[in-house]
Amino acid sequence: MQRRQFLRQAGTTLAMASTAGLAACAQQPVTSANTPPTVVPPAARLLPEVAELAQIKAKVDRITGVYVCTRPFRAAGPRIEMERLGRKTIVHNYGHGGSGWSLSWGSSTLALRMAQTTGVRDIGVIGCGALGLTSALLAQRAGLSVRIYAKDLPPNVYSMRASGLWTPDSRICDAGHAPALAARWEEMTRTSYAMYQSMLGLPGKPIEWIEGYSLSDTPFGQPHAPVSDEPEYGEFNDSVRDLTPRSVELPPGSHPFSQPYVRRYTTLMFNISTYARMLMSDFLAAGGKIEVREFAHSDDLLKLPERTLINATGYGARALFNDDSIIPVRGQTARLIPQPEVTYGLNTRHLSMVPRSDGLLVQVLGDAGNFNNSDTTPDRPASEAAVRQLAELCANMRRT
Repeated sequence: MQRRQFLRQAGTTLAMASTAGLAACAQQPVTSANTPPTVVPPAARLLPEVAELAQIKAKVDRITGVYVCTRPFRAAGPRIEMERLGRKTIVHNYGHGGSGWSLSWGSSTLALRMAQTTGVRDIGVIGCGALGLTSALLAQRAGLSVRIYAKDLPPNVYSMRASGLWTPDSRICDAGHAPALAARWEEMTRTSYAMYQSMLGLPGKPIEWIEGYSLSDTPFGQPHAPVSDEPEYGEFNDSVRDLTPRSVELPPGSHPFSQPYVRRYTTLMFNISTYARMLMSDFLAAGGKIEVREFAHSDDLLKLPERTLINATGYGARALFNDDSIIPVRGQTARLIPQPEVTYGLNTRHLSMVPRSDGLLVQVLGDAGNFNNSDTTPDRPASEAAVRQLAELCANMRRT
């Protein structure tokens, strides 16, 4: 969740500011302060489509699970580069913060280009999360024979615990490194976005557009205190404003919410359970092979038959390659029993709800203590409190 931007500009569009990321692991995107949202005329009446929003059953006895992951943040941004390891060539593709799913196709495209310069026809991919699966599929489509090596497979990888929103600059780097990353980030973002557009309308809705509502007690655009223990993150969404719909500010009387300031946004959502299963099925159907295997040290990779490997191990690369530049950022979500009739998202300064097909995801925003925190123990009381907060918000909605 891009809580830094979210706290600065509560409730702006989720479409371009970032990704669920992974995880429980993505930031909430926001509209740039330089681009004023469309404003509905004050004379507008209560919109029928807003008045008929399905009621969210926000009850703690509907929680089906509490999930925690560690987003792999690197101050300089994702590591996409080649390294020699003995006779092997390692192409690194990790460190995407909360933007793993969102940037996966673009990042993996860059990694594959590097791998292809070695001239091999067989390639190994280490890791089976968002970056591993997309790297493997792209390599297949380029005519290579591919084998994935992974300790865990979906649904038991951290990527599965992401919130599932399009969040391409969620904790992607710190502000100081943003200028150096900007061009590469834009290329990854546009490549990924184009791929996701090609997946709309597929069975099971692995990717879909949703609308949502950002709610605030104060006017949008007013700065809010940043999360005290986190750095200032890089912000890039202005360079891709042409990709996604703009948010719409709704005047009082045109929405069912009790908050005085409301914006309607449109964003991409990943139904991760369906999406990951589709990626796995596509890889295996094209002749891909998977070997469940754990590597304790990078030297273990020397035993593999492939001469070129793509390392897509996410936070696992910290231990595997002794990369202390990776900082874990803890994220937790609660999942409620699915409600197919709930097709909209909600967020406030302190809370987010994402209406995925495998369950409504509820996450606390703006809380301290997550940066450089590798503890993956679920804190159920915190999630129960978030669900109760969501219930209070919904109870105050006006009904027709």
